[in-house]
Amino acid sequence: MSHLSASLAHSLPEFILAAGILVLVLLGALRGKESGGLVTEFAAGLLGAAIVVILLGGKTTAVVFDGAFIDDGFGRFMKVLTLAGSLVTLLMSQDFLAREKIDKFEFPILILLSTLGMLMLISAAGLIALYLGLELMSLALYVLAAFHRDNIRASEAGLKYFVLGALSSGMLLYGASLLYGFAGTVSFAGIAATINGKASLGAVFGLVFVMAGLSFKMSAVPFHMWTPDVYEGAPTPVTAFFATAVKMAAVAITLRVILTAFPGIASQWRQIVIFISLLSMVLGAFAAIGQTNIKRLMAYSAIGHIGFALVGLAAGGETGVSGVLAYMAIYLVMTLGTFAGILAMRVNGEGVENIADLAGLAKTDALMAFFLAMMMFSLAGIPPLAGFFAKWYVFNAAIQAGLYWLAVIGVLSSAVAAFYYLRIVKVMYFDEPAPAFDRPAPAPRAVLAVTGILVLFLFAYPGGFIEATNAAARSLF
Repeated sequence: MSHLSASLAHSLPEFILAAGILVLVLLGALRGKESGGLVTEFAAGLLGAAIVVILLGGKTTAVVFDGAFIDDGFGRFMKVLTLAGSLVTLLMSQDFLAREKIDKFEFPILILLSTLGMLMLISAAGLIALYLGLELMSLALYVLAAFHRDNIRASEAGLKYFVLGALSSGMLLYGASLLYGFAGTVSFAGIAATINGKASLGAVFGLVFVMAGLSFKMSAVPFHMWTPDVYEGAPTPVTAFFATAVKMAAVAITLRVILTAFPGIASQWRQIVIFISLLSMVLGAFAAIGQTNIKRLMAYSAIGHIGFALVGLAAGGETGVSGVLAYMAIYLVMTLGTFAGILAMRVNGEGVENIADLAGLAKTDALMAFFLAMMMFSLAGIPPLAGFFAKWYVFNAAIQAGLYWLAVIGVLSSAVAAFYYLRIVKVMYFDEPAPAFDRPAPAPRAVLAVTGILVLFLFAYPGGFIEATNAAARSLF
């Protein structure tokens, strides 16, 4: 009984979400269409409760459920980021869903199901747990991408994501089976003990296939092909969910797999990570320049930012991992703020997505223009905003690891990417005003203001934040 109670104590956030989902499905089935608002409020409460449980929970590391599930500082840090992304997305989505007449009770339940998969994924200590978490997350995401059933772009986005997602899952499963065949165990610790500095060709092939599957979820080049179309076609709150919570979980499990299952063959996986990071930074910088749709631009921006985050992983060690964690936390804040701005882009009740629609925003809504400009400056990495420090942490880790050329290419890519972020600021402040936006709903406006303040003032007190990332990084080793 004590073993079971220990397992439950270390997986309490997951149990809260799982039990809540069962209750909400029953509530939605019994009350039908009337239950939409109530289910959403309940779902937001569950996500908030899960965050509180993690923050107030134990600080120890434990492996439970027969070695399948690990509860450590790294996992708790990434879970808080993931849950925060899900919670803010859910709060921002309500006005959009109501206007589009798709405010069904299934939406918050799908967000919760996907988030539960993400939490399981982040704490996976073996290949089977990894695959179960990944599939639970992905199955809900396929439905969410096509949630606006009457919109042809959303249906197309859902279909593309489903087909390519199934392909990537197959690749990951093939890689996992190769690793099991050569290591004789599914646990990451067992794989690390077996492949300690003497990797066979089969094990390296397994690593490559697993990395391919995980790169798809992170939308890293060359497995990024779905990202622009799905970001543009999916309903905007769903795109925000893909860009924030999903990214946190994907990066977390990539770090865990590489650093706990393959520490003995760092020279092999480092080559793969450097290759993916390099291509992602360069493609993210150049492919976004010609974009006119702001959601599509944010897709290429996300690809570039994943490239920057992976610079820290390529550096390895506690400094590198701490850099990745700091980068992802700051990226989460910047992206939530930007999508809050995109959700506020409505003219006569209709959502608009073109960058040209932001023309002259400084004259029609000065406060929104200011905070959106802060997001753009921060995404571009301009000091003293949070985005500058995010890049500084990962480039500093790369330089400490001797990867000077990777840091140089990263800085050059960042300079190129600054062009399209600053172009949006120029459109808002110097172009002739386009039709004024409708007064936005309170939630997106509040999210934009709060994230704007965080981005502005992180440099004032970075100490506690960096201590948290360092402690989380230490627990992974």
